[in-house]
Amino acid sequence: MNVAVNKGVRLLEILRRRQSEMMELLTSMVKAESPSHDFESQIPVQEMISESLTDCDFEVKKFQANDAGGQLLALPKKRVKGQPVQMMLGHCDTVWPIGTLEKMPIHLTDGKLHGPGVYDMKAGLVQAIFAVKAIRELGETPSVTPYFFINSDEEIGSAKSKQNIFRLAKASDRVFVMEPGLGPTGKLKTARKGVGRFTVKVIGKASHAGLAPEQGVSAILELSHVVQALFALNNPEKGITVNVGTIDGGMRPNVVAPEASAVVDVRVVTHEDAREIEQAIEGLRPVVPGTRLEITGRVGRPPMEKTPGNQRIWEHAQEAADEMEISIEDGLAGGGSDGNFTSLHCPTLDGMGAVGDGAHALTEFVFVDKMPERAALLARLLLLPELRPGL
Repeated sequence: MNVAVNKGVRLLEILRRRQSEMMELLTSMVKAESPSHDFESQIPVQEMISESLTDCDFEVKKFQANDAGGQLLALPKKRVKGQPVQMMLGHCDTVWPIGTLEKMPIHLTDGKLHGPGVYDMKAGLVQAIFAVKAIRELGETPSVTPYFFINSDEEIGSAKSKQNIFRLAKASDRVFVMEPGLGPTGKLKTARKGVGRFTVKVIGKASHAGLAPEQGVSAILELSHVVQALFALNNPEKGITVNVGTIDGGMRPNVVAPEASAVVDVRVVTHEDAREIEQAIEGLRPVVPGTRLEITGRVGRPPMEKTPGNQRIWEHAQEAADEMEISIEDGLAGGGSDGNFTSLHCPTLDGMGAVGDGAHALTEFVFVDKMPERAALLARLLLLPELRPGL
């Protein structure tokens, strides 16, 4: 066994030995419920993260944000000026409201830890923290400086943190996104669909449905045509999905509807598809005479495509997994993450977080015995030399 293999195996041994510590921190973080819109709830979990990283000799800075819970940036206190950097990217907000623990208590059953936010994505944050701890215990210093960026608005679109993510990605050699793996086998995410949100509002004309129906123009009738046109944009072969998720409209049963609207979710695999779908939706024209359309929205999270840089970092992950004799696969995720943003600017490997299942569901869980493996895989990748010169 050569020196490189020894590093991977030794990292895995260290992290398996520290599995109980990982579980303790994870349980504490899950108990600190932190829904996206409850900004005060972000404070306890951020304090736990800050304390853990401070113990690893990181300097933690908090960026406040209006109408958001803020962001954490953690850099090693001892770092070489001008050295390339690599980002571990995650979020501490969850989709679960305060009080969810009452109906969804933390419990360990058959090697699965259940709880709100345990899988998406607090286990990933814990794994990243312990990956750094393992590197320190091994006595290694990465030649590419690792740092953390953790936001608190990912589940609601990262509106407040997106510009910082772009800025940091442009300056980074690579990014590891600590979102959970794909499916119960925990596939790493080498590609993600782009995500769009559109609202189509129809303007008609109100009139009494019994006394003067001919004087009205039904917005709901026009919306029925719009909905069919939107669903016709679905293309399973290209991985394009267009879903009218909600509709609203009308005043009363005896009034010809003067307004109606539909909210549309769009998922696309490529940037070209994103542009074409945006043009198709923006190009919708009314069918019913006397109606008009007001269309807003866009593909806000661009697709994360399989760029050469993303493919190369995936290949390094395969090599690292082989060293430790663990199995990994990759896949395309239908949902978006902040990795969609970073992939525009530097090599990105997503899904580096927990192995489990049930994101945003009452069944949410992680396989606890997979946490040391994923942390070791990350730690080994953090020890890689600079990637950009070879791209």
